[in-house]
Amino acid sequence: MPRAGAARGVDFRESRVYQPGDDIRHMDWRLTARSGRAHTKVFEEEREQGLLLAVDFNPGMRFGTRKRFKSVQAGRAAALLAWLATGSGDRVGLVGFGGGITGEVKPGGGRRGVLRVLRALRDWDAASDAARMSTWSMAMPRIRRLLRPGMRLVVLSDGFDADAAAWSPLAQLAGRHDVAVILLRDALEIAPPPPGRYALSSGGIKQTLDFADPAVRAAWPQRFAAMRERVRAESVRIGVRVIELDTDADLKRTLAPLLARSRVITGVA
Repeated sequence: MPRAGAARGVDFRESRVYQPGDDIRHMDWRLTARSGRAHTKVFEEEREQGLLLAVDFNPGMRFGTRKRFKSVQAGRAAALLAWLATGSGDRVGLVGFGGGITGEVKPGGGRRGVLRVLRALRDWDAASDAARMSTWSMAMPRIRRLLRPGMRLVVLSDGFDADAAAWSPLAQLAGRHDVAVILLRDALEIAPPPPGRYALSSGGIKQTLDFADPAVRAAWPQRFAAMRERVRAESVRIGVRVIELDTDADLKRTLAPLLARSRVITGVA
């Protein structure tokens, strides 16, 4: 049990009758003297209201055919959530992963705290390396370290690198925190492009696909749908909410379930 009195991160909850094994350093001597029965103080860990954003900078995020890249839409969504959380008095932190990004911003409050998050989003997006990939599970130790009791966690990713090893630690976090996944997607991942031959490049690997071939056209959206369904099913299994966000979607409308905590959402771009 945390130390009483001057210790940070604990709140006094109540005094109760002393039980064998209670720490005598937490004895409530005043109540003991008044009641004639030994009482001890009970403390609980202070729950810090806040938001931790975990943003994916893997190569798959640097893609988009409708208005903007998935990485840009993820940054816009993260910025909106950060501003609204700060407006509600919450602290905001950030973890970046993928694309060689291993940075983090410790949770901070007020305008200064949210600006640190926004600067990191800008700098990490510019610095991400399309040839370097990492998985969700590789980011979990840093997420666990920054996620304080009472904080919410929002993961922004296209789910391409949601590996099997990530679900157990994420389930543990979901058992103690409100956790949500914003799953980025592009229109080209939902339906194939018009028939024709297209040159594609990913992670330095180049290939040409013939979308005039019926088999290629049928297999293309199925691959992405299977990946999204796997992420959705695993998330639901462990109690994590999933919201799909298109690159051309209206943020306020799509993210409305996550914005409910904020009293005012108007006036935020």
